[in-house]
Amino acid sequence: MKILAFAASNNPQSINQQLALSVARLLPQAEVVSLNIDDYELPIYSEQREAELGSPAKVTAFLQQIAEADGLIISFAEHNGTFTAAFKNLYDWASRSQRHIFQHKPALFLSAAPGAGGAQSVLQAAVQAAPFMGARLVGTVSVPNFHQVFDTQYQQVKHTPLFLQLQQAALMLHQQVMQSKAA
Repeated sequence: MKILAFAASNNPQSINQQLALSVARLLPQAEVVSLNIDDYELPIYSEQREAELGSPAKVTAFLQQIAEADGLIISFAEHNGTFTAAFKNLYDWASRSQRHIFQHKPALFLSAAPGAGGAQSVLQAAVQAAPFMGARLVGTVSVPNFHQVFDTQYQQVKHTPLFLQLQQAALMLHQQVMQSKAA
């Protein structure tokens, strides 16, 4: 089982990247691949730029990473209540090449924030966009107060009820991936 885990953030110290990788490690016998969307930085999308540039190689590489995965764990950072500009721009470019960028893969959507809101606004936006993105959403979890509930030494959530919720979500993803592979 190959799981692609990444943060929809271009912050090099992204708490959402830490969360995505932490949850991916809960999957038994999974090969976990991570990516940094900063490696896929592109000019701001416009139809004019698309006409000039065509489909950039970075878009093809991003979509190929998704194609090679059996399941996805994406943790969304929140900027002003919605997607980060880095993720939204990559999504805009990628969706021109492949409308459903997540290619109907089983997906677990997460969000984390240092505050009590847990980036729930962006998580709700991602859930609403999941059908357009082509994600077969199997679960969602928001992690509020990240710095208080995440143990950086062990790279996992230390708040037991929240850890159990993440563990259950990872199990759901595992089951959906296994069903997809069996079909």
